[in-house]
Amino acid sequence: MPTTSDAPAHVRTPGWLTRNVLNRAIAWLSRRGIAVAGSRVLVVEGRSTGQWRRTPVNPLRHAGADHLVAARGHVQWTHNMRAAGGGLLEHGRRARSFTAVEVPEEERPEILRAYLRRWGWEVGAFFDGLGPDSSTEELRAAAARHPVFRLTYTD
Repeated sequence: MPTTSDAPAHVRTPGWLTRNVLNRAIAWLSRRGIAVAGSRVLVVEGRSTGQWRRTPVNPLRHAGADHLVAARGHVQWTHNMRAAGGGLLEHGRRARSFTAVEVPEEERPEILRAYLRRWGWEVGAFFDGLGPDSSTEELRAAAARHPVFRLTYTD
């Protein structure tokens, strides 16, 4: 089983509608304190530019910890998160700072299962037919394609 560092790059790039309409609408609502099913805006420092980057995310509470799962794979925010080691989750005027640790692949299957149970209606298409009832082996096979970060709040 490959580790994150030697896993093949897997990215599901969002289309024009998602980038220019849906993500912006969700971020706009979240900045005003309106969560779409619990979504938040992730703010993380860009690894090359040092500029703060914002993207809507679906946090997951699982086994007593909060997690961010990259449904679309190894996207820009995941690379920035690895470099920065943390960021902010915004909702309305509130922002919670956190540090983040990437979850090893062998620990991801049950987190992915919980994520698909909670958010599958929105992100299931990015998991190639997997769902909350998929076998542990199937979820383990998908683990390298979907980075997961465990959050520890610092505020």
